[in-house]
Amino acid sequence: MESNYLHQDIPGGVPLKMWTRGVPVEDAARRQLENAARLPIVFRHIAAMPDVHFGIGATVGSVIPTLRAIIPAAVGVDIGCGMMACKTTLSAEDLPDNLNPLRSAIERAVPHGRVPGRRDPGAWQKPPGTVDTAWARLQPEFTELCRDYPRLEKTNHIQHLGTLGSGNHFIEVCLDESGAVWLMLHSGSRGVGNFIGTMFIELARQDAMRHQVNLPDRDLAYFEEGSRHFRDYVRAVSWAQNFAAINREVMMRSVIEAVQKVIHKRFQAHVEAVNCHHNYVQKERHFGEDVYVTRKGAVSAKAGELGIIPGSMGARSFIVRGRGNPHSFESCSHGAGRVMSRSEAKRRFTLADHRAATEGVECRKDKDVIDETPAAYKDIDAVMEAQRDLVEIVHTLKQVVCVKG
Repeated sequence: MESNYLHQDIPGGVPLKMWTRGVPVEDAARRQLENAARLPIVFRHIAAMPDVHFGIGATVGSVIPTLRAIIPAAVGVDIGCGMMACKTTLSAEDLPDNLNPLRSAIERAVPHGRVPGRRDPGAWQKPPGTVDTAWARLQPEFTELCRDYPRLEKTNHIQHLGTLGSGNHFIEVCLDESGAVWLMLHSGSRGVGNFIGTMFIELARQDAMRHQVNLPDRDLAYFEEGSRHFRDYVRAVSWAQNFAAINREVMMRSVIEAVQKVIHKRFQAHVEAVNCHHNYVQKERHFGEDVYVTRKGAVSAKAGELGIIPGSMGARSFIVRGRGNPHSFESCSHGAGRVMSRSEAKRRFTLADHRAATEGVECRKDKDVIDETPAAYKDIDAVMEAQRDLVEIVHTLKQVVCVKG
């Protein structure tokens, strides 16, 4: 299939290849991409996905390959943030007419960011046994990290395992094109990942002040292989990515149990299951070189690999299969992508707008979620069309229940 990207040469840097035909890209995001392209460590080109938009540290929706170096701020502080979805043997007819009890059961089962009356919203007060079992898989390497970085012990690493978070994190009950029920969620490495990301971003900035004096943006400070903090960062970010994947597994188990309490028909889940990161870094081989690929709001889309591209609260989502396009470094978008800031969305849209946009979805319809209203995001159908050479659609999902963090 012919590639669908736009090519832009960057003076003093590598080119940009942008899968953005038919979708808007704000000037601030273009400037961020151009700055990253001028770094001496970037390999071959930068790939911009159709959901690309301005981000903190680096552009959301970008794929940045680097040689013998990693940019911590490009990975960001929500390390390992990603999606998990699983198909069940339930069908639309098995769902109750009133979906509010189902949403309430999920909200009770999974701590999330907007729980009134709690000192630390979204944290376990007393983690259940499933969390203790999951933590046992993470603890040995965490203990080693704490020897070098003892402040990690002060994070809510156990209390946040199996919890959702806030902002754009969500849990959904969806129906696919044949009426099958899917469970889907979006979250990452929570407070401990945020701590790791913030700590190493600051260490990279300090190193840059000593060695990388000509950075186009201080947020693009990087660790080179062999430098003081490179090895520690690789260990810590890999652990946080593992935490994020396990976090989604624990949450999904809690969601399944919550659904079982409301729908008394016996069913199986994990009939088809996908668990994928979209904020992460890993070593891969592309164009004959071993490079560190940072996907900042992008999903791996190797040939035949399944991924998840969610829409907004009122839009469709997609289970996709990668086409293995080498020009995108075998990647695709991680969602629809914002077209405006959260503050602008709150200024522009009313509760009536939000209720109309989420009609038919059992979800919160109050002022605290207006920043997540569907119109704050790009048109997911345009996003999918722009990356038709990156993925093929396997399932189309429409949410009927949405729990926001």
